[in-house]
Amino acid sequence: MTARLTESTILIVDDDSDIREGIALALAAEGASTLQAEDGNEAVALWRSHEPDVVVLDMMLPKRSGFLVFEELKRTESPPIVVMITANEGRRHEEYARTLGIHAYLTKPVRLESLITTIIKLRAS
Repeated sequence: MTARLTESTILIVDDDSDIREGIALALAAEGASTLQAEDGNEAVALWRSHEPDVVVLDMMLPKRSGFLVFEELKRTESPPIVVMITANEGRRHEEYARTLGIHAYLTKPVRLESLITTIIKLRAS
Protein backbone atom coordinates (compact mmCIF):
# COMPACT_ATOMS: atom_id res chain seq x y z
CA MET A 1 0.00 0.00 0.00
CA THR A 2 1.36 3.40 -1.00
CA ALA A 3 1.49 6.17 1.60
CA ARG A 4 -1.04 8.76 0.43
CA LEU A 5 -0.07 11.78 2.54
CA THR A 6 3.72 11.94 2.15
CA GLU A 7 3.75 15.64 1.27
CA SER A 8 1.51 16.70 4.19
CA THR A 9 2.14 18.28 7.53
CA ILE A 10 -0.97 17.93 9.67
CA LEU A 11 -1.72 19.60 12.99
CA ILE A 12 -4.03 17.51 15.19
CA VAL A 13 -5.88 19.54 17.82
CA ASP A 14 -7.88 17.69 20.49
CA ASP A 15 -7.90 17.81 24.27
CA ASP A 16 -8.14 13.99 24.40
CA SER A 17 -4.63 12.55 24.10
CA ASP A 18 -5.94 9.12 23.02
CA ILE A 19 -7.76 10.69 20.08
CA ARG A 20 -4.70 12.77 19.13
CA GLU A 21 -2.41 9.75 19.31
CA GLY A 22 -4.77 7.52 17.31
CA ILE A 23 -5.13 10.09 14.55
CA ALA A 24 -1.38 10.79 14.56
CA LEU A 25 -0.56 7.09 14.15
CA ALA A 26 -3.03 6.68 11.29
CA LEU A 27 -1.75 9.78 9.48
CA ALA A 28 1.90 8.82 10.03
CA ALA A 29 1.15 5.40 8.50
CA GLU A 30 0.04 7.34 5.41
CA GLY A 31 3.34 9.25 5.35
CA ALA A 32 2.18 12.53 6.91
CA SER A 33 4.25 14.55 9.34
CA THR A 34 2.13 15.41 12.37
CA LEU A 35 2.06 17.99 15.13
CA GLN A 36 -0.23 17.85 18.15
CA ALA A 37 -1.92 20.47 20.31
CA GLU A 38 -4.20 19.93 23.30
CA ASP A 39 -5.85 23.35 23.44
CA GLY A 40 -6.77 26.24 21.18
CA ASN A 41 -3.92 28.54 22.18
CA GLU A 42 -1.31 25.84 21.61
CA ALA A 43 -2.91 25.12 18.22
CA VAL A 44 -2.53 28.71 17.05
CA ALA A 45 1.07 28.88 18.32
CA LEU A 46 2.02 25.63 16.56
CA TRP A 47 0.33 26.72 13.36
CA ARG A 48 2.22 30.02 13.39
CA SER A 49 5.59 28.32 13.94
CA HIS A 50 5.14 25.39 11.51
CA GLU A 51 2.34 26.39 9.07
CA PRO A 52 0.97 22.89 8.46
CA ASP A 53 -1.16 22.55 5.35
CA VAL A 54 -3.96 20.67 7.14
CA VAL A 55 -5.48 21.08 10.61
CA VAL A 56 -7.70 18.43 12.20
CA LEU A 57 -9.53 20.55 14.75
CA ASP A 58 -11.79 19.55 17.61
CA MET A 59 -14.68 21.97 18.13
CA MET A 60 -14.70 21.91 21.94
CA LEU A 61 -11.27 22.85 23.29
CA PRO A 62 -9.85 24.38 26.45
CA LYS A 63 -8.59 28.00 26.32
CA ARG A 64 -9.91 28.76 22.81
CA SER A 65 -12.70 26.95 20.95
CA GLY A 66 -12.17 25.31 17.59
CA PHE A 67 -14.29 28.03 16.00
CA LEU A 68 -12.04 30.77 17.43
CA VAL A 69 -8.93 28.88 16.31
CA PHE A 70 -10.37 28.60 12.79
CA GLU A 71 -11.21 32.31 12.67
CA GLU A 72 -7.58 33.05 13.57
CA LEU A 73 -6.21 30.66 10.93
CA LYS A 74 -8.41 31.88 8.11
CA ARG A 75 -7.13 35.46 8.59
CA THR A 76 -3.61 34.38 7.67
CA GLU A 77 -1.97 34.79 4.28
CA SER A 78 -2.18 31.08 3.39
CA PRO A 79 -4.85 29.46 5.54
CA PRO A 80 -4.73 25.68 5.95
CA ILE A 81 -7.33 23.09 5.05
CA VAL A 82 -9.38 22.56 8.21
CA VAL A 83 -11.29 19.40 9.08
CA MET A 84 -13.39 19.95 12.19
CA ILE A 85 -14.19 16.95 14.36
CA THR A 86 -16.71 16.99 17.17
CA ALA A 87 -18.83 14.82 19.43
CA ASN A 88 -21.59 17.42 19.09
CA GLU A 89 -24.27 16.05 16.80
CA GLY A 90 -26.30 19.25 16.57
CA ARG A 91 -26.95 20.58 13.07
CA ARG A 92 -26.66 24.19 14.21
CA HIS A 93 -22.91 23.84 14.89
CA GLU A 94 -22.34 22.09 11.58
CA GLU A 95 -24.16 24.85 9.70
CA TYR A 96 -22.16 27.50 11.57
CA ALA A 97 -18.90 25.68 10.70
CA ARG A 98 -19.86 25.64 7.03
CA THR A 99 -20.76 29.35 7.02
CA LEU A 100 -17.31 30.09 8.48
CA GLY A 101 -15.69 28.11 5.67
CA ILE A 102 -14.62 24.93 7.48
CA HIS A 103 -13.62 22.51 4.71
CA ALA A 104 -15.10 19.36 6.31
CA TYR A 105 -17.07 18.57 9.46
CA LEU A 106 -16.93 15.04 10.89
CA THR A 107 -18.75 13.67 13.94
CA LYS A 108 -16.93 11.58 16.56
CA PRO A 109 -16.22 8.80 16.76
CA VAL A 110 -14.48 9.48 13.46
CA ARG A 111 -13.49 6.47 11.40
CA LEU A 112 -9.79 6.97 10.66
CA GLU A 113 -10.13 5.83 7.05
CA SER A 114 -12.92 8.37 6.59
CA LEU A 115 -10.72 11.14 8.00
CA ILE A 116 -7.79 10.14 5.78
CA THR A 117 -10.00 9.98 2.68
CA THR A 118 -11.46 13.39 3.50
CA ILE A 119 -7.98 14.94 3.85
CA ILE A 120 -6.80 13.35 0.58
CA LYS A 121 -9.84 14.67 -1.30
CA LEU A 122 -9.46 18.17 0.14
CA ARG A 123 -5.75 18.30 -0.71
CA ALA A 124 -6.51 17.22 -4.30
CA SER A 125 -9.11 19.94 -4.87
